[in-house]
Amino acid sequence: MPYLLDPPNNAPPRLIILPSDDDPSIPVESRGRPIDASYSSISEKLKFMHTHSITTSILSLANPWLDFLDPTEAPHWADVINNELDSLCQQHEKGRLYAFATLPLSALPETIVAQIHTMHTRPSIKGFILGTSGLGTGLDDPVLDPIYSALETTSSLIFLHPHYGLPSSVYGPRAGDYGHVLPLALGFPMETTIAFTRMFLSGVFDRFPALKILIAHAGGTVPFLAGRIESCVQHERQFTQNDDGSRGPQRSLAVVMRENVWLDAVVYAKRGIDAAVDLVGEEKVLFGTDHPFFPPLEEGKTVWESWRMNRDAVAASGDGGGRDRKIMGENAVKLLGLEGPEGH
Repeated sequence: MPYLLDPPNNAPPRLIILPSDDDPSIPVESRGRPIDASYSSISEKLKFMHTHSITTSILSLANPWLDFLDPTEAPHWADVINNELDSLCQQHEKGRLYAFATLPLSALPETIVAQIHTMHTRPSIKGFILGTSGLGTGLDDPVLDPIYSALETTSSLIFLHPHYGLPSSVYGPRAGDYGHVLPLALGFPMETTIAFTRMFLSGVFDRFPALKILIAHAGGTVPFLAGRIESCVQHERQFTQNDDGSRGPQRSLAVVMRENVWLDAVVYAKRGIDAAVDLVGEEKVLFGTDHPFFPPLEEGKTVWESWRMNRDAVAASGDGGGRDRKIMGENAVKLLGLEGPEGH
């Protein structure tokens, strides 16, 4: 369960969000990461947007969302948070802020479905952010089908984002020496890759062919491993030796990626952007910032290196035919139906 840690001597609070953060061998004032107003302040968000020439942003609750709440509490807090997000967006200049709503995934499926039908009608809500655990056993759980159906029938976008990573044991006994690098650089993308591949293998996109999903961090390692996944599916005896031929995905991964999937461009390098574009097309890759995570470590620095790396990666991937313009904004406008602020 995530929590805020108050170190002694009035030191700034620390956000404990990953299992590796809660290590008693780490000094209290160094555990997790420092948390400041950028995590909750709309004025800080708008300042960040102004500094980096961003006209429109999509807000959301950060991971792990409401996954850790008791089923009796989650629906209430989903209502509170989603209504507050909707209100915050409407308080500012039209077209400046939108949001992805959160879902009470520990609650009963019918409660989650009701939240989808309530929130998708709000003009500032442009989709729903979803973690990889689903209702607790992953995104290939058949119990999720009513939720996928509601998302499909309302034409609501899923934004799939990681949180849980991989078991700490895979990083070895010296993982703590490397801070957050292993879980964030490797654990998050692999978590995303496994979660999405389980959806694909279980036939989610066969049962719900109009389902729309935006995958964080350029799809994890899916762009690199797509061919290997496809080959393993084609050669899996469990998928080919069934009397009714119904086991395994019916649509190819290539078709699903082109028809159902969008990828964000938070991958920090040209080669990652190129791989994403090659898999889903340049009209289906969207710029992102990872804000408020990855702030500058230097005191007083206002331009975030994480933003610059992503912007430069998109620019370097440009082919002279408007690809960078599409990724930096046009694709999001088209997918989400955004109206930018006046004058932009």
